[in-house]
Amino acid sequence: MHILYSLVPLIIQRVKMGSLEHIVPILIGILLGLVAIGFAKRNLNANSQYRLIHFIAIGISLTVLSFHLHKLIFEDYNIQKDLPLYLCSLLAILIPVFTFYRKFWMYEILVFWIIAGTLQAVITPDIASGFPTFDYVRYWVVHLGLLLVISYATVIFKMTPNFSSVFKSFFALQLYFIMVLAVNYLLSANYFYLSEKPKSSSLLDYLGEWPYYIIVVELILVPYFLIIYVPFYLFQMKGKRNSQ
Repeated sequence: MHILYSLVPLIIQRVKMGSLEHIVPILIGILLGLVAIGFAKRNLNANSQYRLIHFIAIGISLTVLSFHLHKLIFEDYNIQKDLPLYLCSLLAILIPVFTFYRKFWMYEILVFWIIAGTLQAVITPDIASGFPTFDYVRYWVVHLGLLLVISYATVIFKMTPNFSSVFKSFFALQLYFIMVLAVNYLLSANYFYLSEKPKSSSLLDYLGEWPYYIIVVELILVPYFLIIYVPFYLFQMKGKRNSQ
C-alpha cells in the first residue's frame, strides 16, 4: 500500500520539460514514424499506402473523441476549457478527412499548422497529468500522430508546399483565430491561449504579457512559416538540379 501511495504523485503531477515522461514518447514516436514510412515506401502499393495512413489518422481521431467522451461521462466536463478547439485537438479529429481525400490545398494549409503548432507542443508539453493517464496518452498520440501524418504525406504522397502555400496557410489560420475569439468571448474561455498564456513553460513566456504576445505571434507567423518552408524549397531546388 505504501508503494501505491508513493506512485500517486508520479501519476498526477504536471509533466516537466526534459523529464522521461517528455523524452520517451518522442523517441518512441520518431521510431514508429520511421518504421511506418519506411515500411509503406518499400512494401506497399499505392492503395495500401493510402489505407495505412488513413487507418492511422482514424486512430488519432478516435483517441481524441474517446477522450472527450470519457471525460463527458466520468468526469466534470467543462465547456470553458474541455472542448476540442485547441488547434491540434481539432486537427486530430479532422485529419481523416485529409487522409481520405488527400487534396493538395488541405496539405498546404496543414503542413504549416502542424509543424508550427505541434513542434511547439512537443518541445514544451502542456500536460496536467503524467503517465499513464488518458490525458497523457491522448496528448502524445495527437501531437506525434499529426507529425507522422504530415511527414507521411510529404514522403509517400510526394506533397510539398510552394511559396503561395505560406500565405494560404496564414490566412486560413486567421479565420480560425476569429472563430476561437468568438467562442472565447461567448464562453469566457481561453482556447488557443488567446485570453491568457498557458500555465506551463512555453515560448509565449518570452513574448510579453497579454495581449502583446498575441500581436507578436501574429507578426512572426509569416516569417516563421517561411522558415518552415525553406527546407522544402531547398529540396525542390535540389530535385530540379538533379533532373537537368
